[in-house]
Amino acid sequence: MNEEMDVNKKRVFLEKLFHGLFFTAALFAVAAVMTIIVLIFIRGAQPFFPGNEFGTYRFLDFVTGTSWRPGFHTFGVGYMIVGSLLATLGAVILGVPIGVLTAVFIAEVAPKWLAAIMQPMIELLAAIPSVLYGVFGFAVIVPIIEGWSHHPTGDSLLAVILVLTIMVLPSIVAISTAALRAVPKVYKEGSLAVGASSIQTIFKVLIPAAKSGILTGIVLGIGRAIGETMAVIMVAGMPEGGIPTTIFDRIRPLTTNIVLEQGYATGLQEQMLFSTAIVLFAFILLINLTLTVIRKKAVEV
Repeated sequence: MNEEMDVNKKRVFLEKLFHGLFFTAALFAVAAVMTIIVLIFIRGAQPFFPGNEFGTYRFLDFVTGTSWRPGFHTFGVGYMIVGSLLATLGAVILGVPIGVLTAVFIAEVAPKWLAAIMQPMIELLAAIPSVLYGVFGFAVIVPIIEGWSHHPTGDSLLAVILVLTIMVLPSIVAISTAALRAVPKVYKEGSLAVGASSIQTIFKVLIPAAKSGILTGIVLGIGRAIGETMAVIMVAGMPEGGIPTTIFDRIRPLTTNIVLEQGYATGLQEQMLFSTAIVLFAFILLINLTLTVIRKKAVEV
């Protein structure tokens, strides 16, 4: 009896210990996020309130401005928002179909020996440092675009889109492949049994059944596209102003603007970089909320 009581006490102690560890880990994660948010908003909101030591700036001028020239106290991120949106949209338009179709090929079409080779190779893309993608874009993609473009250089919106497309593929392919393989085999067998072809089964049965996982992969891919910095800096061109009107125009995404100047910025310029971080945070939050709503509605259908 005493031994059983000791065992129960140990079990209860271990349960409480691990519950405490789980709670501490969750609390740390939440505290880290809240600390980042509070710091960014406190520092980034200062330029728009009266009494700022470096002077005040109109928020509307900041988010709609088409020029960023700290030397002239001109801070506008409107053209950066447009560039970030276009780059992300372009990467989604190219990357999602390629990623989903690749996942279908690996999960349903390719022989096992070929799938066993292709999947690790695609997943290896996720382990490559982002700066190497930038080097590849600068050395290969930019010179090719330079030959097509009417601009003197090839760093452009198109170059950013192509680099980001390659970078989002690992997330989309890996998660979509897992989602397709998780669909019960009876779905496929039942579809084939009623006379549907393999292609009809894939597009009418398997992909709709795996849409929740596929959308999760797309969300993660979009998150990487929005937040990428180092690779984009090397191929974007980083102009001081101007909304892109063609895919051959140079852009300056929000993330790259922060990284490019944060190391030496002081005074109002430093505060404005924190303000840029607020806009970026709101931008990412809005996109994630939109994608979450779309994913939930897709699952309910």
